[in-house]
Amino acid sequence: MTILAVDIGGTFTDVCCLYETPEGRRLSWTKEPSTRRDPVQGLVRGVERMLSQVRAQPSEVSHLLHGTTVGTNAVLERRGGRVGMLFTDGFEDTIELGRGDRREIYRLDAEPQTPGFIAPGRRRRGIKERIGANGSVVVPLDQAGVADAVRELVESERIEALAVCLLFSFINPRHELGIRDIVRSLYPDLPVSLSHEVDPVFREYERSCLTAFDAYLRPVMGAYLGNLTDRLREAGLACEVFTMQSRGGLASTRIIANRPFTALLSGPAAGVVGALKLARAGGFDNGITLDMGGTSADIALIATGRALTTSQGRFERYPLRTPMVDITTLGAGGGSIAWVDGAGGLHVGPQSAGSEPGPACYGRGGTEATVTDASIVLGYLSPDYFAGGLRLDPDAAWRSVERIGARVGLSTVQAAHGIHSIVNARIADGTRLVSLKRGYDPREFALVLFGGAGPVNGLAIAEELGMGTAVVPFAPGALCAYGLLAAAVEYDDAATFKVPVEDADPARIEAAFQRLHRVGLERMIADRVPAGEVIHVRTADMRYIGQAFELEVPVGNPVSAEILRHVIESFHAAHRRVYGHAAEDSEVEFVNLRTVHSYRIDRDERPIAFVPAALPKPPQSRRCCFAATGDFVDTPVNLRSDITDGRVLSGPAVIHQADSTTVVRPGWTCRVDAQGNLLLGRKKVG
Repeated sequence: MTILAVDIGGTFTDVCCLYETPEGRRLSWTKEPSTRRDPVQGLVRGVERMLSQVRAQPSEVSHLLHGTTVGTNAVLERRGGRVGMLFTDGFEDTIELGRGDRREIYRLDAEPQTPGFIAPGRRRRGIKERIGANGSVVVPLDQAGVADAVRELVESERIEALAVCLLFSFINPRHELGIRDIVRSLYPDLPVSLSHEVDPVFREYERSCLTAFDAYLRPVMGAYLGNLTDRLREAGLACEVFTMQSRGGLASTRIIANRPFTALLSGPAAGVVGALKLARAGGFDNGITLDMGGTSADIALIATGRALTTSQGRFERYPLRTPMVDITTLGAGGGSIAWVDGAGGLHVGPQSAGSEPGPACYGRGGTEATVTDASIVLGYLSPDYFAGGLRLDPDAAWRSVERIGARVGLSTVQAAHGIHSIVNARIADGTRLVSLKRGYDPREFALVLFGGAGPVNGLAIAEELGMGTAVVPFAPGALCAYGLLAAAVEYDDAATFKVPVEDADPARIEAAFQRLHRVGLERMIADRVPAGEVIHVRTADMRYIGQAFELEVPVGNPVSAEILRHVIESFHAAHRRVYGHAAEDSEVEFVNLRTVHSYRIDRDERPIAFVPAALPKPPQSRRCCFAATGDFVDTPVNLRSDITDGRVLSGPAVIHQADSTTVVRPGWTCRVDAQGNLLLGRKKVG
């Protein structure tokens, strides 16, 4: 079985291939510059390059797994579809009103915290209908009014997708389903997002937001996935195609096209999944992952062998109530541009040079200094060993950094060191937010470094945080692609079940879980997954009565009175862990029930041999700068493939491989573990 995994980043598209040889299973990887205007073009080029590298035919590929930033970029750049929205009459402005809290209370020019840009007031309509809180029909659906509203939105406002969010539709979806039937009879090709299918739990504003985002992404993701499928077939690949979801599981293109909101944070999640697998194998149950690519830095936390997830996430300033790996993203990557403000202060990012034209050293027309250009000046990167085999222009890098230095009164080398110091401090601050705000001390964690720039900057960030251990995976520049291979096909479903635990009937809870189980299993069967090999997990969102937010607690199978006692104990323990206390005499209630169904595509447990790309022998050393004074020191240069088990390197040292460069700073040691990862430790002083 040959499986391809492709991660489309802002700068590079990474491709991994898991394939069979007479000697056993092998894993190879490569990089291809991303094609921002047409991401599929870079994907297909990378796939063809990978198949040529491993001498495999397109017909041998059984699955193609991919992570994409198409949805992310569509929202960031406001390039989604033109959306109309239907609400219960009188609630048309729910998506504009939002919640009463304000996240930036002292900012006088604060940006709106509600996503009104998706469907401005002229594209929102109220419909005469009403479902009661108990699911009964209070006001029948005005079918003629629905038809008139939809015609007006399509013909006058030229909408490309419709979002429908009615009161209490998560209890009784009758009216939302009726609206979809009317729309299909009038405009069969108009995509319709129904809130009870997108987010079938209570809280109208959050449900409206997620439904609006789903409709906003449908035209974009539908066109992208259709283009992807067609181009893969033209290249001879008639395989199953799966996409990474925000929660760290894969879903078929059929599901993603109908639920595009699930892939809004597709790309970063794969890296955390890959890092988690390698951290576990290396004996690290606690880790902070740093994926520093060309455009951004993504930070996540692994605690007690599990990546932290959330069902109350945010995207930009907006609530995104869908299960996702809890990732903090910063505009701090290798392509982040250095600039000077009106007061003469030096800044880095969040603007990025991307891959087109890219940093000045790419020689593609870029002239602005970036973090990568600073790395060239400091001696960390070699023009002959850059990711993907791209030939760099060091003179262009020096010129770009020299111009920035002149503007702030620094030498070229001092300016380069300043650029690194600024971007490293930003990432360190982001890491503190990820760890300290949850009660975790980063000094007790290992820093897992990946992405093309992660191993270059990572140890300086670890020093800033007081961390003494770091891990660089075998293929740091392609770890997000590897994470796709480590992920499982996964579908999650939820239903509101708002009942005090003391009044809960185990039989009713079990029946509700069984309904969710059938929905998840049907999706798996539609993806041609063997039903008998599907794993399903049950959880419940719970809270003390009167609280505003919930905690997720595991629920045993089947539900019984004994199971409910364990659930209450688990909730108290979770509350104590998260908030530092538990009110065991207070009444607890269920809010939502959830199921997750999963199936691993690669179920072969045989070991995998990693096949790195061959590189020419580097010079024995080169001069690198690690100090703000601008002093250079002779630094040994190594190939990753030459660092064998048992060999220990002492910093300073530079380690080259095809997809990244690891910079071992003075005061650190480096060795290889049994899984092929670099283990870096900080020497104790005194």
